[in-house]
Amino acid sequence: MDSGIGLLAATAAVRRLRPDADLVLSLDPAGMPWGPRTPEDLTSRAVAVAEAAAAHAPDALIVGCNTATVHALTTLRTLLEPALPVIGTVPAIKPAAAGGGPVAIWATPATTGSPYQRGLIRDFAGGVPVTEVPCRGLAEAVEHADQPAIDDAIAAAAALTPRDVTTVVLGCTHYELVAERIRAAVQRPGDPPLVLHGSAGAVAAQALRRIGARPEPEAPTRGVVTVLLNGRQGALPAPALAYDEGRLLESVTPAH
Repeated sequence: MDSGIGLLAATAAVRRLRPDADLVLSLDPAGMPWGPRTPEDLTSRAVAVAEAAAAHAPDALIVGCNTATVHALTTLRTLLEPALPVIGTVPAIKPAAAGGGPVAIWATPATTGSPYQRGLIRDFAGGVPVTEVPCRGLAEAVEHADQPAIDDAIAAAAALTPRDVTTVVLGCTHYELVAERIRAAVQRPGDPPLVLHGSAGAVAAQALRRIGARPEPEAPTRGVVTVLLNGRQGALPAPALAYDEGRLLESVTPAH
C-alpha cells in the first residue's frame, strides 16, 4: 500500500524473490500526495487504503511509504495485527551510517526533520555527519512520470546536498524509481562512487520472514497482480510503465 506508485520498488523486490506470489497493490490516487497532509489526515487515508487491501485476505501488508510508516504504522498495526502482519518502510539510515558517512537523507518535507527520522539518526548514526534534505515535489513528479519536473526536483535537492557526502539514503520509496538519476546529480567528477541506500530489498525480505516464506526466485509459476485505486479494482497507472519496476510487473502478468 502507498499513496501512489512509490510502492513499485518494494513490489518489484517481492516479485523478484517470489515470482509466484499473487500481489495486491492498494493506492490512493484521490489523496496523493500524502507528504503535505497532516498526520491525522494521512493516517485516515492510510487506514482506508490498508483496509481495502486487507479485504483481499493477504498474508502480509507492506506499507510501501516512508511517510505513512512515520505517521500511521502504529495505528495500522493496532488495527490489523496479529491477524495480518504489517511491515513498515524505514529509511536505511543504519546501513548507510555503517559506511562512515557523511550521509544525506533525501526525504519528503513531511518526513524531513520529523521526530521519527531524528530518532533513527540519533539511534543509528551517532558520530556520523548527517544532512536531512527535503525533496520538494520529487515524489509528485515521479508519480506522474513528469521528466522535466523530476530533473528540476532532483537538481534542487542536489543543491542542498553537501559536496562531501559519500552516501545518500533514499527516504521515500518514489525516489528508488529514479535512483540512478539521483546518483548522476550528486556524484562529483573524480570522487569515489556514490553509495545509495534504498529500503525495497530489505522490506521485501522482512515480509517473507514475517510469514515464514522462503525466497524462491526461480519459481516456475507466476502470480497475478490486482490493483486497487481507492478500494476499487483498476489498472496499473500508466506512469508506472515509465519505470523498470512497473514494466517488470506488467511483463509478468497483465495488471488488473
